Amino acid sequence: MKDKEMTVGDLIDLLAACDRSAPVRQAMNPFFPMAHRLERVVQCTDEAGQTVVYLAEGRDADTQLGHLPPEVAVLLAWQSPAQPPPSRPRRTAGGK
Repeated sequence: MKDKEMTVGDLIDLLAACDRSAPVRQAMNPFFPMAHRLERVVQCTDEAGQTVVYLAEGRDADTQLGHLPPEVAVLLAWQSPAQPPPSRPRRTAGGK
């Protein structure tokens, strides 16, 4: 069964709760999460005749902003929360 696609109306509803002056970024690639700056919104018709809206990144070299902050990847369920390694006794200089 195909998941329901997000519509422009769904996106507007989600964005309505956000700070209107905040920059818009796109999180991409859950296996190597990166943040990208959005530049354009393009509406067209796909091969099935359905109207589709695309959010596109820019072409400038600084469009890819770097790694997605870990807390965002966790909120998107792309990564598990990081757990500190278990503590263990330190070795002494004598090797014991």
